[in-house]
Amino acid sequence: MSQSKKAKGIKKVLIKLAVLLIWLGVWQAAFLAVGQKILFASPLQVAERVFVLVLQSDFWKSVGLSFLRISAGYILGVFFGVLLAAVTSVSGFLRSLFEPVLTLARSTPVASFIILALVWLRKDYVPVFIVFLIVLPIIWANVRQGIEQTDRTYLEVAKVFRFGFLKKIRTVYLPCVLPYFAAGCTTALGMAWKSGVAAEVLAMPVRSIGYNLYRSKINIETADLFAWTAVVILLSVILEKVITFLLGKIKEGKGNAERQ
Repeated sequence: MSQSKKAKGIKKVLIKLAVLLIWLGVWQAAFLAVGQKILFASPLQVAERVFVLVLQSDFWKSVGLSFLRISAGYILGVFFGVLLAAVTSVSGFLRSLFEPVLTLARSTPVASFIILALVWLRKDYVPVFIVFLIVLPIIWANVRQGIEQTDRTYLEVAKVFRFGFLKKIRTVYLPCVLPYFAAGCTTALGMAWKSGVAAEVLAMPVRSIGYNLYRSKINIETADLFAWTAVVILLSVILEKVITFLLGKIKEGKGNAERQ
């Protein structure tokens, strides 16, 4: 690595560290301004509670089960979102059929879906269903836009050279759709965690992040409430980085394959 790249890397890390310290300072100032631990927790109190929580087996069980529920809904939403985007791009009738439903799913408050799901499903399945409903329209809209924005020149070239169906998807559609798909995945992931935890708060499946958030609120354990919220944010950020990394590797591998 050259000296200039190393210097830029160090500068970037220092800037992020400075930003983090500034916001921690703002947080501490807000805590001092409120002056009541029962209403607002300090950064140190939250850090202490997170440290205590991670040493407990129930913490990891709650995080693990919440992760499984939200991941299941997310994967289902991505899969069916891509599938619906493909079929609605091909068929005008199917697009007219599904578009109002998907638009309605995007516009309806999450709380309404959660309350309905509580009537229909077991409480353990409510977060999975809610995440699926939230993720599907986001992926559908992004992937459909990517398909529609595919350069027609490439499609004509594929037609002239008589590309097969799979080859056309791999060489023409995939490179054009991938950036839209990646953007949809990262956007949907944040929404998945928000909606999934909200569903857990209302459905209260035992051993879940949402259940622990609700219990913290009922017991007026403000530090625990902040700590569990910090855990949700941290998990969401880590998973977003992982997905971005994997999609970047796919894009990089695709580019290398095209050059060879």
